[in-house]
Order: sequence, then structure tokens, then C-alpha cells
Amino acid sequence: MQSWTARLALLVALGLLAASAQAQSKLTVAQLISFVKSSVQLHHDDRQIATFIKKNVKLSNRLDARTVEELQGAGAGPQTVAALKGLITESASLQPPPPPAPKLVVEGPPPPDSIEQKRILEEIMEHARNYIDGLPNFICLQVTRRYGDVSGQENYHLIDTIAERLSYYEQKEDYKVVSINGVPATATAKHEQKNGASSSGEFGSILREIFAPETETQFDWERWATLRGKRMYVFNFRVSQLHSQYSIYSDAVKRTVIAGYHGLVYADRDTKMVMRVKLEVEGLPADFPIQSVDLDMNYDFTKISGQDYLLPLKSEIRSRDGRFLSKNEVEFRMYNRFGAETNIQFGDVPDALPDEATKEQPAK
Repeated sequence: MQSWTARLALLVALGLLAASAQAQSKLTVAQLISFVKSSVQLHHDDRQIATFIKKNVKLSNRLDARTVEELQGAGAGPQTVAALKGLITESASLQPPPPPAPKLVVEGPPPPDSIEQKRILEEIMEHARNYIDGLPNFICLQVTRRYGDVSGQENYHLIDTIAERLSYYEQKEDYKVVSINGVPATATAKHEQKNGASSSGEFGSILREIFAPETETQFDWERWATLRGKRMYVFNFRVSQLHSQYSIYSDAVKRTVIAGYHGLVYADRDTKMVMRVKLEVEGLPADFPIQSVDLDMNYDFTKISGQDYLLPLKSEIRSRDGRFLSKNEVEFRMYNRFGAETNIQFGDVPDALPDEATKEQPAK
């Protein structure tokens, strides 16, 4: 098992990189606010923040003076404020930002009281910390569908589909590329050599870091939800950069940064097992090419040799590098007990999972 890293090796095709490197970021006002607040919180240099805003940021909706004043009150430095005031003028002809979405009204039982929430969290933590120890040795098919968008408007197009045989033996992962775009892979094709964004190490390392005592994760009750027909506890969480091990690598500048993050964990009400983790990276340096990374990881119970195990179902990783957007959808299928008789052949790639398989439903 690899230590928890979200290794995003953004080795995008040269044409896409050239286009994205020269393009300016087109942000919403909400994204700009989040960026400035995160930069202030992590004590990034005022001059660097201002320079990044002046050179790279264009807005998709109107920035007003009141918002800039609020950011100044939140700690934005004088050079950052000056750069923001420039955006007020540049965005004056645009539409104002949409009003905030109404707060989700959740039907269902009332939230657990504080004592019960603490007890529930303790059970969830216990299961998460012991998750890796309970995994069997297995083999499965990992299918990665990689998408890109040079417009920055989430108009994704499929770049490639990569099928790999993933072997998990004594808590170590091994990948063998089976096919690329439906064509059998050569013997020299390697998991680490695939062009575009890639990731590995999802089997429990996410849970291990979030729930490790040394991470000092902050948890709070969020809501009830339904996921794949089961009632879920949903807690929000935050991991500060100081205690994070979440590393992000940019091949464009050969640089790795450690980032804090926040998100949601969904745990089954009956088993107290984590069934979904959603997280968003925060506080990336202003001079780092990758400006955002989001992860959505779903787990589900799967039978191996007649016994149920909680194993990854699907993960989705999104990132933004300038205007270029990257999205990886990774599915884990055809689980079997690890053994010499187990094999995965070219042509075994199944259709993509339907959206309903990972879509949250309101609690009822």
C-alpha cells in the first residue's frame, strides 16, 4: 500500500499543454473568493497573489466593491486588494454572480445529538483505521476514462480509455496495462508512463489519513443522505496543510506541494463503514500551475469467494491547470480472489457504470 498521495501527474498531450499554459483562468466570483481566502489563511505572499491575479485571472461574472472590502477584512493584503479592484473595472459589463443556492432541506429523522455523534464517529474511525488490515488478496479490472477540456467550461471530451489488471497482494498494489482505447497493450506499457493525469493508492490510504489521530481532522455533523439505497451519516471534515500528507505533483514545473483539504464522508448507518469520500484541495500556492483538485471516491460491498468485502467502486478526480480541465473516471470491476488461475484478458472492458450508482439521494 502506498502512503496517501493524490499523485496527479499532469502529463497532458503537448498540444493541450501549450494551449492551457498560455490561456488565462476564467473564474467565477465564488472561486476567486475561495482562492483569496485560502491564500490568506496559508500566509502566501501578498505580491505573489496580486501578480497571479493580474496575469492569469479573468472573471466570468461581475465583482463588486463590497466583496473586495470583505476580502480585505478577511486579511487580503494591499497589493491583492489593488489587483481585485482592477477586476472590478474589468468585469463591470458582466452579469452579477448568481445568488447562493438555497440550503438543502433534508427530510428524515433529526440529527443525532452531540453525544451520539461522538459515539458514531468513534465507530466510523475504528472501522476506517482497520480497513486495510481486513482486505483480502485480490485481482480486479481497473478502467480509467480520461477526459480533457481546453475551454475551461467543462466541455469534456474523452482522451482515452485504459484498462489495467490491478493485483492487490499483502497490502501492495501492482498494475499491468491490458488495453488502451480497445487495443491490446504492448508488454512495455506501464501504469506510470500513461500520458495525462493518473492516480494510484486509493485502497484505504484516503481513509487512513483522514481518520489517523496525528492528522487531527476536524469533523462536524452535516446531514442524513441515501446512497445506493442505504441510509448514510454524512459528516463534513477539514484537514489543515500542517497535518496533511496529500501531495500534488505538477510535471510542468517538476514540483510537488502538500495541500490541506476539506470535504464530506458518508458512512453506512448500519455498519458504520465509510461508503464515500468527497474532498476538495485548498490553499494551493498562487504560483503553482494546478489551481484545483477534487476527488470523489465511492466504495461498495463486493463478494470475493462468497464473502462480502468493502472495496472501491469508482473514483473521479478533477483538476484545473490554467484553463485546461482534466477529469479521470476510474472504475474497479471484476473482483476475484488473487491466484494463479485468475486472469483478465483484452476485451474484458465493461460499459461505464450508470450515474445512479454514485448519485446521492435525499434522506427520506
